[in-house]
Amino acid sequence: MLKRNGVFFTVLFALSVSITSVSYTFYQLYQTNRTNHNDNMFGKYALISQIYHTFLLRQISFPIFETNLAMYDLYAIEHEAQYREITENAVLLKQNGVSAIEIRRDISPKTPYQNLIVNHIHASMLEYKGKIYFWIQSANYPVLLQDRSSKPYYPSNLLYSYVTIVTILFFSFGLIIHRLSPLRRLRRQIASFGEGNMGVSFHISGEDEIALVARELETTQNKIRALIDSRTLFLRNIMHELKTPIAKGRIVTTMVTDLKQQTRFQSIFERLEGLITEFALIEEVSSGSQSLEKKSEFRLVDLIDEAVDMAMIDSESIERDIEGSVMIEANFRLFATAIKNMIDNAIKYSPTHSMAIRMEEDIIVFSNYGNALTKPLSYYVEPFTKDHPTKDSFGLGLYIVNAILIEHGYCLAYERRGDENCFLFIPNKRINLRGRVQHK
Repeated sequence: MLKRNGVFFTVLFALSVSITSVSYTFYQLYQTNRTNHNDNMFGKYALISQIYHTFLLRQISFPIFETNLAMYDLYAIEHEAQYREITENAVLLKQNGVSAIEIRRDISPKTPYQNLIVNHIHASMLEYKGKIYFWIQSANYPVLLQDRSSKPYYPSNLLYSYVTIVTILFFSFGLIIHRLSPLRRLRRQIASFGEGNMGVSFHISGEDEIALVARELETTQNKIRALIDSRTLFLRNIMHELKTPIAKGRIVTTMVTDLKQQTRFQSIFERLEGLITEFALIEEVSSGSQSLEKKSEFRLVDLIDEAVDMAMIDSESIERDIEGSVMIEANFRLFATAIKNMIDNAIKYSPTHSMAIRMEEDIIVFSNYGNALTKPLSYYVEPFTKDHPTKDSFGLGLYIVNAILIEHGYCLAYERRGDENCFLFIPNKRINLRGRVQHK
């Protein structure tokens, strides 16, 4: 799945990286701006500390202390319940000193005039329910002040910019995916064309690179279609023209009085007719036109019976060890032709003029007694190759067999077992990546 949609996943990966990078950048900006905002608000700490310090030294009264704070929109929280609620639940934004302040939750406001000892003053800036508070603490008298002129940091502008950039990114990558979407349809059309559907259209509207590639494919398809039509017409005409004189020649042969010459002419015309038939089958197999025909399940014994009838061979020369329940999914005519060619070769090259067909699990084995092959099997599956020239063969038998088996998902193999030559029809599913047969 990943390989088939590599471009799509690459675009999504690029989008994810872009969104992550932008999000991280804006998060850092948010943290920086928020820190700067809190630092600026905490600048009041020095002024508050000075007023508070003066108050602790009893240089000013509590009303004057409150008045001085009110000039800077700072108001003391005097209700004990409200004081505790804020100090217990507020978020700590900033504090003086390097180490954190230990927040004492059990302290409540006290009366201002006592015997006070001035100690080090700690200040904390808190946020609670959208409001800013300064919590000034000393050893004797803490005070909680609400700053009504300051508001917590809200990254509205930053959030607006982030949403805008992310929207642009999504729109841009969505546009890229939309422009690449014709590639999927083009891939399906190419696959359909490769399967033999000559009527598929590659047309894509537009002037971009994908549309230009589709037009070139359309042009190439028209050229291929023209070549195929020309080849088909040529083959049909030449076969028709050849069959007519062959038929006339066979008729004339019967009029020859010399029996030896008559037999010779009959052999020649039979060879020519067989050659035309094999050429037609080669063209059908190599062009892939037979793959358009629907395959069905047939009994293997029926396929063998049809092959024996096609080969016009005495069935007693064939030893069979095939169960009647064995089924093969195949094109009946083509698979029977492949079996017929194997029977022809096995009987032709056997001194005993006999052969055997048997099943080994799901492998079909054709065996006969005779000399071993002198060359690798790959040599014999090429057209017009044969080990021993004879008048009855054109060297196309195993080539046709191999081509038919490939279309049916089988592989042709050869083994020498003692004095026997064994040709095997092996399903591709039985062959592992190293080319070895997997036994069940």
